[in-house]
Amino acid sequence: MSKTWRPATQLVHGGTLRSQYGETSEAIYLTQGFVYETSEAAEARFKGETDGFIYARYGSPTNDMFEKRMCMLEGAEDARATASGMAAVAAAVLCQVKAGDHIVAARALFGSCRWVVETLAPKYGIECTLVDGRDLKNWEKAIRPNTKVFFLESPTNPTLEVVDISGVARLANQVGAKVVVDNVFATPLFQKPLELGAHIVVYSATKHIDGQGRCLGGVVLADKAWIDENLHDYFRHTGPAMSPFNAWTLLKGIETLPLRVRQQTENAAKIADFLAEQSKVAKVIYPGRKDHPQADIIARQMTGGSTLVCFELKGGKEAAFALQNALDIVKISNNLGDSKSLITHPATTTHKNLTEEARAELGISAGTVRLSAGIEDTDDLIEDFAKALAKVSA
Repeated sequence: MSKTWRPATQLVHGGTLRSQYGETSEAIYLTQGFVYETSEAAEARFKGETDGFIYARYGSPTNDMFEKRMCMLEGAEDARATASGMAAVAAAVLCQVKAGDHIVAARALFGSCRWVVETLAPKYGIECTLVDGRDLKNWEKAIRPNTKVFFLESPTNPTLEVVDISGVARLANQVGAKVVVDNVFATPLFQKPLELGAHIVVYSATKHIDGQGRCLGGVVLADKAWIDENLHDYFRHTGPAMSPFNAWTLLKGIETLPLRVRQQTENAAKIADFLAEQSKVAKVIYPGRKDHPQADIIARQMTGGSTLVCFELKGGKEAAFALQNALDIVKISNNLGDSKSLITHPATTTHKNLTEEARAELGISAGTVRLSAGIEDTDDLIEDFAKALAKVSA
């Protein structure tokens, strides 16, 4: 496989394995285990003296193709495919810490991500400090002698805040900590955390990579040495492996990733501009707009906007519900990154378990709405919002 291929080509051909039958589409190796010609061959395989697969919990040909294709796109040396995005997050963070260690995390995290570092990790004696990730001084102040991991997502869910990944990486390198970046909202097409200095990247492949509402999946990407030292045994013994069928589905989804994300981003940008002009909308946050509070950082570390738009309605929860209920094309769902446009009210869904004070800290009000733009016709989507807004009380 050529390393000079551009992303659109990599995502169609990268990492492909073919059986003796020469199939066009990738094969699904739906098997739990593998057989060996001799006992000596089995022994050599288990010793690592010969290449090959041992057990589907450790890896399979279909999963291997997906991992290699993601590595090509991300610019990573190695990867492990997981059963879900949260399996990827939990594995990436927990595999490298022990009791007595300390995690610094941005407070603006998806609810389940925040639960892993704020609730689960302390149960095992791992300390955690949450910071406002927008200011590098907050990261620096939170560092302790036992700090081992910095964890963040950028742009954040749902308010699309941006964290200076290079700046956080510099601080981490000074104390020997590792930076884990959840890159879902940027997609691997618009942001390359490893190139910016991060050490580990995680994705919920459920989102844009499948992007068609079919299956769950996740992936952890890093250099081979880190995966061998930290993730390898955790992965083998705790069993978060992706199903080969899901890996095959994701392989088919990833082929069209650039096409879908391009249209989704174009739709998101135009809808954001439309919403910014509406009297019933208090504010719009979109990484592609010049009025984004961190436009300077976005210009440095992102090559595109986002498929997500965050906006706030003046009428609070009542207005948000009225808008969502009046939409026709856009569907109410807590998922994102889908080919269908989806909308959600974070305060009552994805971030409902946070206290009202915690939501306020993150900029999530009763009127906050998150839109994941799909690939539908742009004008149809804007007309859908115009009609729905007309039914919202002023």
